[in-house]
Amino acid sequence: MKNAILTIVLLVVSNIFMTFAWYGHLKLQDMKVISSNTPLYAVILLSWGIALAEYSCQVPANRIGFAGNGGSFTLMQLKVIQECITLVIFTVFTVVFFRGESLHWNHFAAFVCLIMAVYFVFMK
Repeated sequence: MKNAILTIVLLVVSNIFMTFAWYGHLKLQDMKVISSNTPLYAVILLSWGIALAEYSCQVPANRIGFAGNGGSFTLMQLKVIQECITLVIFTVFTVVFFRGESLHWNHFAAFVCLIMAVYFVFMK
């Protein structure tokens, strides 16, 4: 149980870093911290720096959580958990940091489908 909780916590932290690595530069541009004229290589290097923190959590989460290493989850379960966490973190990030974005009924329908995916992947 301890490994399962640690795995999920590390996946959440990893996905927070991943979301900032992939989309944070758009918000920094919106906030005028960087400009649209900032060279792409500089934005990529910034994102890679953030992604290093992401991988520093993602890789241990998968090693700790994988049943083949004594963890609680199969590879398929790890992937579905990770994808669900990714979409939850991304949704929160989008709603909080990009206020122009809004949620619609189809987004909630997609979340229900994800919950069903988790249910089915854990079915015996």
